[in-house]
Amino acid sequence: MSDPARDLFGPGGKAAASTAPSRAPEPRRRLDATASVTALAAAEPDSGYTASDIEVLEGLEPVRRRPGMYIGGTDERALHHLFAEVIDNSMDEAVAGHASFIEVELEETGALVVTDNGRGIPVDPHPKFPGKSALEVIMTTLHAGGKFDSKVYETSGGLHGVGISVVNALSDLLEVEVARNQTLYRQTFSRGHAQSALELIGRVQNRRGTRVRFHPDAQIFGSLKFDPRRLFKMARSKAYLFGGVEIRWRCAPALLEGLEGVPAEAVHRFPDGLRDYLARDIDGKELVTDAMFSGKITKPGSHGSLEWAVAWMVAEDGFSHSYCNTIPTPEGGTHEAGLRVALLRGLREHAERVNQAKRMTAVTTDDVMATCASMLSVFIREPEFQGQTKDKLATVEAQRIVETAVRDAFDHWLAASPAQANKLLDWVIDRAEERLRRRQEKEVARKSATRKLRLPGKLADCSAAGTAGSEIFIVEGDSAGGSAKQARDRATQAILPLRGKILNVASASRDKLGANQLISDLTLALGCGTGAAFREADLRYDKVIIMTDADVDGAHIASLLITFFYRQMPKLIDRGHLYLAIPPLYRLQQGSKVAYARDDADRERIIKTVFKAGKVEIGRFKGLGEMMPAQLKETTMDPKKRTLLRVAVLDEARESTGDTVERLMGNKPEARFAFISERAAFAEGADLDI
Repeated sequence: MSDPARDLFGPGGKAAASTAPSRAPEPRRRLDATASVTALAAAEPDSGYTASDIEVLEGLEPVRRRPGMYIGGTDERALHHLFAEVIDNSMDEAVAGHASFIEVELEETGALVVTDNGRGIPVDPHPKFPGKSALEVIMTTLHAGGKFDSKVYETSGGLHGVGISVVNALSDLLEVEVARNQTLYRQTFSRGHAQSALELIGRVQNRRGTRVRFHPDAQIFGSLKFDPRRLFKMARSKAYLFGGVEIRWRCAPALLEGLEGVPAEAVHRFPDGLRDYLARDIDGKELVTDAMFSGKITKPGSHGSLEWAVAWMVAEDGFSHSYCNTIPTPEGGTHEAGLRVALLRGLREHAERVNQAKRMTAVTTDDVMATCASMLSVFIREPEFQGQTKDKLATVEAQRIVETAVRDAFDHWLAASPAQANKLLDWVIDRAEERLRRRQEKEVARKSATRKLRLPGKLADCSAAGTAGSEIFIVEGDSAGGSAKQARDRATQAILPLRGKILNVASASRDKLGANQLISDLTLALGCGTGAAFREADLRYDKVIIMTDADVDGAHIASLLITFFYRQMPKLIDRGHLYLAIPPLYRLQQGSKVAYARDDADRERIIKTVFKAGKVEIGRFKGLGEMMPAQLKETTMDPKKRTLLRVAVLDEARESTGDTVERLMGNKPEARFAFISERAAFAEGADLDI
């Protein structure tokens, strides 16, 4: 319980008031209009929280006090974001057509150098701050830059004017060199403050642009250092994103000891852009279609330009990498949404053209992208991101731009190769059907199944909670199911009658498998999933018992069920959960003595060993449905008296078992005939009545 005296919404200090001497309430004072704010404040009692407690952070001090607000934290990801802020400025110059190369160098000291041959940061005095150069204003002032409108840069990654100043604030050393009009300038900064005035170095030839050298501050990042592998990948990705720029990489050899895949020097230039990028990432992986879906649309000024590369993998999970104005957007955004919608609608239109629209109705964008590897890069004017680190694009217009452009190109790509298009269509539909099947196979809690949801088939569930000691009998026919329901132990034994013969899964197509009601009911009742989605922990019963008639039809149904479990739930067999019940075929009686026999041989054995000489009445059960519930319980269902056969696959016979199942239960009649012919015992001619 909270203290009422401290409760904002409570009586407000009644407990304290009850112990103090009562006094009349003071009359409410009227404020004198002529009284000054200072005089009124001085008259107020000192509460310990005054104006002197209010801090006003100036310059770049907010960045150093709260770096997470600007770069997302002080971890390794945030450290490398400093590099992203610097190289993004150089990339803006390249995209604008002013820079043709960018050099990235990691020094042995841990300092990072980024150089471009763009226009260079302006160094003339700023009109608003006559005593400072534009360079110093940019480096030491938040929200100072040339990208707040589209006059200087049509498209840019820098938007807020905080990037390079944040790098300055979080570096213990930052040096900037600017070459403009054949003149070199230099200025040094530390922790957000200028350490020197702008220096005029002198005349230079064949040089222009900006060189930024900075070293992260250990007071902020501790012992963290730049990772050459991460820097190399980030620099290379910029070359993929804009084919008109050349990225030059250098790294001190001492920092590369023990690292693989990172050269000391390299030059990156990729005219094919994202197509090359994606081809490198999916190299060696099997694809659904032979060709990759890629394209590029450029427009004057770059606004509305985009590039994409998409491929569907057979055995791999999909991934998506997106960029806006060369800025990576790992959380996606509106441009990715446009790509997803364009691919889905394009496939739906193709499905209509090939009369597959009905199968396509259940497909969603998640099904299309499940195994899809995609790269997307857009260039738009004044984009809106979520947060300073720009992890997600929020510009609504980007979705329309991407969807319109990609949709038309995708339609042409599908129409150009109908065979590949149909292959992709079937693949996506299969993913949708698999998703729906997994949804059906989710666990159905026992109470929910009996009280809220429909029962799978005609399942009579057991009442006990938990899996331990529980059993489910899969019974042939409604008649036998009725007898079994009366004979069962309601606490631990469940009954699922089968209406007819179950589908042979070894020869059935995926469509038939998904549409079969018996299989759906059985899978739902067990609750453990099938195939790769099988989870033993979700199995609702300890024993799964197949109980069919002791005749040829019963044996056939049992073989179909075992085939289903072997193909769809092999771990159910491997973990020892599958059993065969052994119902009797004969009832033997002599006087008051009764016995049951499984087959002819068992009958003869019992007559000779159990009964005395004399006549024995023999009754034959045509099926489980003819047995009285008491008889069924005594012979087949009572754990104390019954005999069960556990279904198992021996390790040494695992390969031969798979071959046997395929030959006997597969869709090749000639293989089945050959198997039977090899193992059948043929009668002699003299034994035949011909």
